[in-house]
Amino acid sequence: MAHEVTDRSRRGLIAALAGLPALAVAAPAQARELFSLADLRGTAGAGESGLIPGAPDDQSRLLQEALEAAAQDDRPLHIPPGIFHVSNIVLPARVRLVGTPGASQLVYSGGGHFLISENATHIEISGLTLDGANRGLEDYAKAALRITNCEHVVIDNCRIVGSTANGLQVERSKGRIDRTTVSGARGDCGIYALENRGFSITGNEVTACSNGGILVHRWQAGEDGTIVSGNRIFNIGAQHGGTGQWGNGINVFRADSVMIANNQIADCAFSAIRSNSGNNVQINGNSCLRSGETAIYSEFEFTGAMISGNVVDGAAIGISLANFMQGGRMAVCANNLVRNLHASAPYGAGEQFFGIGISAEADTTITGNVIENAEGFGINLGWGPYLRDVVASSNVIRKADTGMAVSVVEGAGNTVIADNVISGFRTGAIVGHRWKEAVTGDLAVAGARKFEHLAIERNRIG
Repeated sequence: MAHEVTDRSRRGLIAALAGLPALAVAAPAQARELFSLADLRGTAGAGESGLIPGAPDDQSRLLQEALEAAAQDDRPLHIPPGIFHVSNIVLPARVRLVGTPGASQLVYSGGGHFLISENATHIEISGLTLDGANRGLEDYAKAALRITNCEHVVIDNCRIVGSTANGLQVERSKGRIDRTTVSGARGDCGIYALENRGFSITGNEVTACSNGGILVHRWQAGEDGTIVSGNRIFNIGAQHGGTGQWGNGINVFRADSVMIANNQIADCAFSAIRSNSGNNVQINGNSCLRSGETAIYSEFEFTGAMISGNVVDGAAIGISLANFMQGGRMAVCANNLVRNLHASAPYGAGEQFFGIGISAEADTTITGNVIENAEGFGINLGWGPYLRDVVASSNVIRKADTGMAVSVVEGAGNTVIADNVISGFRTGAIVGHRWKEAVTGDLAVAGARKFEHLAIERNRIG
């Protein structure tokens, strides 16, 4: 009896299986109505809304409708391979827009903005190329892709090219930008992160932008906490001109507790990394090549900068911790390799020295650095009376015009220069300055007894 039941069950199963192809052939239309690949993977297909890859016509209305339908069902919208011309797209409050990397391309057709989101809960865009086509954006657009006040942003594995403004702008939001290439932003910068909280910008490539690479800014000074890590940034211009407001690979302004680590940065018109009025900034493990002005800069109203383990090769100034006159103070500058400092810069020198390895003014330790081939000073300590509580110790300086310059102007504060190795200098190992003018002999030889604020000892001069 058991065998009989088993045989009957087997015969029934075989019969059922045999009938499946016939069913599929007999009713293909019904099968398409019941199932689609998009349905099976929980994704809405843009093609189902009438979007046609490669069509020359503007398909903005169709894309907008598809986005809203997908958002209503809380499903991702898949953009198939091909080129789609669109403009004035407003992203709904919940969007997951997915493309095939390197193949799915939205091209801006002009006349307003490209993609904009405001007051969203979740915006996720991955695998898409967004091509601004070098067509003009209205002033309100600010970027090819602009996202404002979003609870969670994810931009991953995208390409953003040909924007006449910023490439990508994210404001007052949380989230991350990963593995994305931004190039050819002709208006301002590649990625502009404004007044965000706990944001991450990691593993991206930003290149050939007219005025900046990655900017982390706030309107008012405050906690920010953005992480900028593992990015490649190169060929950054300064078409707007100025003396450092533009032309920086990574620029921090009024944003506190920003971490900048392990980035590869090259060929920036001004700085590879420039932090203006950013408290508690950490700048660690970056490679900064061929900077037009200062490679790494912490300036103006900052308190707290940790700069360590960076490689600087080619700059007018390697590392600068400046503007004590305006509150800039409190830093550690340690274990950096700084080389090939030239005396030319993108603007006239005026009161500024160039060709300097490391420069600092207040409440700072400079230790364990190696500096080689500086047309000016290996290390510059202070500017006029703006020098206080600085220690320069255990550094190696080779091949500089002057090994160290230190301010001896009345009002300069306590400074210790000890246990350094200085060799290959041309005009002196340690020389006192009154602003730009050298006014002492070599203090490493003659001592600094006449300057009560200086302690110079145990340096090895060769």
